Amino acid sequence: MAVSKAKELGIKTVCIPSAGNAAGALAAYAARAGMEAFIFLPEDTPEINIKECLAYGSHVKLVQGNISDAAKRMNEQKKTNPGWFDVSTLKEPYRLEGKKTMGYELAEQMEWQLPDVVLYPTGGGTGLIGMWKAFDEMEQLGWIDNKRPRMISVQASGCAPIVRAYNEQKPDSLFWENAETIASGLRVPKAFADHLILDAVYKSGGSAAAVSDEEIVASVYEIARTEGLFICPEGAACFAALRHLLSRGKVTEMDRVLVFNTATGIKYPEVIKREL
Repeated sequence: MAVSKAKELGIKTVCIPSAGNAAGALAAYAARAGMEAFIFLPEDTPEINIKECLAYGSHVKLVQGNISDAAKRMNEQKKTNPGWFDVSTLKEPYRLEGKKTMGYELAEQMEWQLPDVVLYPTGGGTGLIGMWKAFDEMEQLGWIDNKRPRMISVQASGCAPIVRAYNEQKPDSLFWENAETIASGLRVPKAFADHLILDAVYKSGGSAAAVSDEEIVASVYEIARTEGLFICPEGAACFAALRHLLSRGKVTEMDRVLVFNTATGIKYPEVIKREL
């Protein structure tokens, strides 16, 4: 959505800091649109994400640190490259419009009855915010009633600014120092739209939960071996969080629960250790 609108508006060069998957998506669509893409990634981004961007012909810059450091480097270089258009999370209006289709799809596929609970792995949080927007639009269209799922923001314990803000009932989050997690998409020390994420969580009666990397890896194995699905660490974090929420009574066995997985596990081979 973002690249299509950028092309329509005559933009020829796009740039983004990313923890991995947004970079791959931008690289692919920019290639198809005939645009030049400059992508800034942390040095320890999964190798497959880096190679994916290179394969699409993007200019890849590796930066020491996390996505915030990548954003700083990009913004420095933007000063001498005024033609670059920034498609960072919620720095332009159209990525959100693309992400909100998840809300429309889940409503349609569940026969216009929204689930009781939605668990979403939260880095930048565009998907969660987009779904919340979609629910409001569908109610205005008369497609659904005013019932909303409890929105659960899931993060890793090594980088959990939204969870900390939720626990303190704050309207926005503080920067998370020394962010570290195997789930690279969750290693966002401070989401640009943190106040919108928290607003959706609060208004829905939802919550926020953090899980350890050890729990994330265990869930990757569990889902693969019981369901035949090789999911990404970010999606696995949601399954690990669901176990905590059930034990605390935040979710019950009577609830209809929807868990979002946001990538294939094949993009994170380092999670699986060889057992010879």
